[in-house]
Amino acid sequence: VCRRRSGPRPDPQAGEQQQQTPPEENQAAEPQKKEPAEEQKPAEEAAAAVESGEAAAPPQPEVTYKSLVLSGHGGYDKVKLQNKKGSPKPKAGEVLIRVRACGLNFADLMARQGVYDRLPSPPVSLGMECSGIVEELGEGVTDRQVGDKVMVLNRFGLWQELVTVQTSHTFLMPEGMSFEEGAALLVNYITAYMILFDFGNLRPKQSVLIHMAAGGVGTAAIQLCKTVEDVTIFGTASSAKHEALKEHGVTHPIDYRTSDYVDELKKISPKGVDIVMDPLGGSDTCKAYNLLKPMGKLVIYGAANLLTGQKKNLVALAKTWWNQFSINALQLIPSNKAVCGFHLGHLDTETELITEVVVKLLDLYKQEKIKPKIDSIYPFEQVADAMRQMQEKKNVGKVILVPEVPKEEAKKEEN
Repeated sequence: VCRRRSGPRPDPQAGEQQQQTPPEENQAAEPQKKEPAEEQKPAEEAAAAVESGEAAAPPQPEVTYKSLVLSGHGGYDKVKLQNKKGSPKPKAGEVLIRVRACGLNFADLMARQGVYDRLPSPPVSLGMECSGIVEELGEGVTDRQVGDKVMVLNRFGLWQELVTVQTSHTFLMPEGMSFEEGAALLVNYITAYMILFDFGNLRPKQSVLIHMAAGGVGTAAIQLCKTVEDVTIFGTASSAKHEALKEHGVTHPIDYRTSDYVDELKKISPKGVDIVMDPLGGSDTCKAYNLLKPMGKLVIYGAANLLTGQKKNLVALAKTWWNQFSINALQLIPSNKAVCGFHLGHLDTETELITEVVVKLLDLYKQEKIKPKIDSIYPFEQVADAMRQMQEKKNVGKVILVPEVPKEEAKKEEN
């Protein structure tokens, strides 16, 4: 017989709830302890990582590179050194180059003043030529390898420690060529070669007038003239540079500052010359045309007369424009003369044409018939001094810019 108990039926879980301590109270009463296995696990993993050489590497510093940027048009102070963050990435058909040396050209000086038409609006990096080492290949690049030493020709943007360019704008440096020579060859020697041989058709026993004969294009032209037999070279430069010009091969140096170069040339060669290389413009172009022999060629490739100071000179601009050379076809016919214009910056898309010239120049370099003359080397930090050296026509040969201070200069500063 089963008897029913009186009162409420006991809940079997009630006793358990009464016996358990609430979680909050339990934590307050006694701190939680990690299991021994949990404490040992991180230490064991760290020890294993050290033994296997897989320890976590320290964070890498952010990549930066130097860049000379034209901030606006004006004086030397408008070109400023900046440190850019990150490394540029080459696109398809491009290569990334670590620049070791850059060339300074008159086009860069004109660009700073705002009288060069092949440059975007500031801010923009200047520089038409450089040399360096290939560090990374873009997609589809097969004609260059990482580690290749190359010369680079571009419309602008090469005064930087890292640059990306199309491989068609790069040329492999020959064995034994220094980076400074590589940065001094392309613009000056391509210009001189195409003026003398493509336009000028220079042949033995002819004569050439080279203005600014001690500059980059001038020294290149002198060397190229010497590859042709019995060429007479007239070169204008200040008297302080005459001995150097004679050593390089100039037959008749003329001081344009103290005498009329037209009169001096006519005393030696009354009929004139076969080729005139004119980087000056204005009234000097008219003089050049009148100095040509019958069947002579005048090649105009610059307007250096515009540069009379640090900043753009409106008076010089007006004077050059007013005195500019002008002739029509009917006047050329009876004169038996040719007038040509050359602008390397407008040939930047003529890849095959430029490559053919570079191949010929590199062959002459390997034969030791040409060799870039380096006037001076300036670190990026001294770009104003480099521009001043060239604009004031103190240089004999090429002015070079380098991202890092040359080792010799760094030793002098330390001492």
